[in-house]
Amino acid sequence: MQEKSTQVRLDEVPCGTGAAITVLRFAGDITSASQAAVLGTYQALPEDVHRILLDFSKVEYLNSSGIALVIQLMIAASKHGQTIKTFGLSPHFQKVFTMVGITKYTSLHPDEQAACAAFTA
Repeated sequence: MQEKSTQVRLDEVPCGTGAAITVLRFAGDITSASQAAVLGTYQALPEDVHRILLDFSKVEYLNSSGIALVIQLMIAASKHGQTIKTFGLSPHFQKVFTMVGITKYTSLHPDEQAACAAFTA
């Protein structure tokens, strides 16, 4: 199986009455080769970004090394006082994220609207 490179698109979306929320939209595969795309994109965010959505709806493959990168991102965000909400994971990866403890750093939501609403809940 040929690995598909990881693409990350940054978006700003309005969410409730607060400031816009930054969305990292992942696509392709997330593996050990994704470090520059996943962590590099996160590290390049402006310092005033405090609310982040992670969109996994276009991720085709995510292995243990990719999950480790996601965990690194979430730990860094936690240290910077940022809040992360996650959406678009398949039921299988929702279960995996819960089992490995990622839900300590983020809440999992079925879609962007639900994740956005969780910031104001």
